[in-house]
Amino acid sequence: MKKFTKLLALLTAVAMLFCFAACGGSGDENQTTEPAGENSLSDLKVGFIFLHDENSTYDLNFIKAAREACAKLGVEIVEKVNIPESNECYEAAVDLADRGCDIVFADSFGHEQYMIQAAKEYPDVQFCHATGTMAHTENLANYHNAFASIYEGRYLAGVAAGLKLNEMIEAGQFTAEEAKMGYVGAFTYAEVISGYTSFYLGAKSVCPTVTMEVQFTGSWYDEMAEKEAAEKLLSNGCKLISQHADSMGAPTACENKGVPNVSYNGSTVAACPNTFIISSRINWVPYYEYIINCVANGEAIAADWCKGFDAGSVELSEINDKAAAAGTADKLAEVKAGLADGSIRVFDTDTFTVNGEKLTSYMADVDTDAAYTPDTEVIADGYFHESEYRSAPYFDLRIDGITLLNEKF
Repeated sequence: MKKFTKLLALLTAVAMLFCFAACGGSGDENQTTEPAGENSLSDLKVGFIFLHDENSTYDLNFIKAAREACAKLGVEIVEKVNIPESNECYEAAVDLADRGCDIVFADSFGHEQYMIQAAKEYPDVQFCHATGTMAHTENLANYHNAFASIYEGRYLAGVAAGLKLNEMIEAGQFTAEEAKMGYVGAFTYAEVISGYTSFYLGAKSVCPTVTMEVQFTGSWYDEMAEKEAAEKLLSNGCKLISQHADSMGAPTACENKGVPNVSYNGSTVAACPNTFIISSRINWVPYYEYIINCVANGEAIAADWCKGFDAGSVELSEINDKAAAAGTADKLAEVKAGLADGSIRVFDTDTFTVNGEKLTSYMADVDTDAAYTPDTEVIADGYFHESEYRSAPYFDLRIDGITLLNEKF
């Protein structure tokens, strides 16, 4: 019996020593462990629903970010592309949940109602949606909206556009009164209105005589319609074009005509080396990392999440010096610093008017309902507080200096 007891003690000691060595010692400051919580990262699976595929600049931006974040964190990724804003989104979300996805993410505004439907049926799965408006009123523990303060990126891109207009004016290509920009928009949603208005205000901050025309296409991705819209704007005398649409239609039209272009969601310099100036985009990697780590750690995901330059969620592309005005980089750095310290506000009410009048009050439709009822005062301290009461934009004002050529979408 004594021999058995000694043998058992010896085996126990060996096992303890083996465990100690394998774990790196009890006082190793470099020791790493999986985060405490409901799941380890390696066990997680994340499903993604994309409106289009990699041919869309909008969806490509999401796709690249999804792959980067999942690879970095070591989680499994499942992708579904070309999922329209219809019941197909619900079916895709359900399929991803049934396949064991811990998180399901969709990237387009019209996906929202179908994501909410799926979230109600799968309470143990986290459903996250870009550009949506309803998470803060639905109050579902497993449904979340996210966006970024891209209006600041658009504003900076607008500054670059205004500097280019000034350069062309100084070169005698047209007069200051002829400084007109064009903008290709998808729909008359607040997201698009906020985007083109911030772009315009950025340009106006350095080129005060600028005006802008907007042509809508009624589609997020229609290369022919976007090219035709840009060509219409060019025929109207627009000297520079930007866009909130997802194809290469507008940039291609500009390159063909030799007209400067500011793109969206990524550089188009490879295809448009003579006309591309700069691009702003939302970098979705920080948000993806955030929601994945929340699930891994058993932490709640914010109902509304919106970050900017400081979190790496808003970015500008490299400047194309071949097309941009001299001094663009220095001016953008100056303005970006002003946005960061609050000395510059994108929607400063001293910088625009509506029907000739300065705004001192505005009730925005923040809590979305079928009647789009204004419900929240959003002007305070001299500026419109965009994306502070929910993540998705709600700036829907029609300011002076911008003309809409069509309004049916």
